[in-house]
Amino acid sequence: MNAIDLIILNFEEVRRRSIKIWKAIPEEMLNWKPDEGALTCAEMIRHLLQGEFLFHQVLIGRGGSVLTNLFNPFEAKEFQSVDDELEFAQPYREKFIKYIKTIHINDLENIEIDLLNEGGYIRPLGDMLLRIAYHESVHTGQLLNYMRIMGIGRPKIWD
Repeated sequence: MNAIDLIILNFEEVRRRSIKIWKAIPEEMLNWKPDEGALTCAEMIRHLLQGEFLFHQVLIGRGGSVLTNLFNPFEAKEFQSVDDELEFAQPYREKFIKYIKTIHINDLENIEIDLLNEGGYIRPLGDMLLRIAYHESVHTGQLLNYMRIMGIGRPKIWD
């Protein structure tokens, strides 16, 4: 297994676990949030699916400047349900994974992604790919905490 295969496996495992958590949140609790400054469960799920689409565009364009005039298909779409969000995001997910499969192993270190204006950093492509998966993991962990606060059962994700 090479580095690209491991990166793809990581993305697949992170998403598999995220979906288990997202689908375990009762529909009537998707608009719950722990305080006024927080995202709701639905907003967090949307943030992750939309974020992956946006990160993909950033990687293709090698920086955040590509976002300036980008059409974002998620902006006009109202959140309906977890299943609907997943179905809507699936084609974008497939394109993202297909893109990762095209990356040459040397590009992981040699291509730089410039997010200096957006996030204050420039990182190698491999680093950015790991950050994208980590971003989803962090927010999915937040949703587990939301579920604890709501007093609802949390799925076992460590299988």
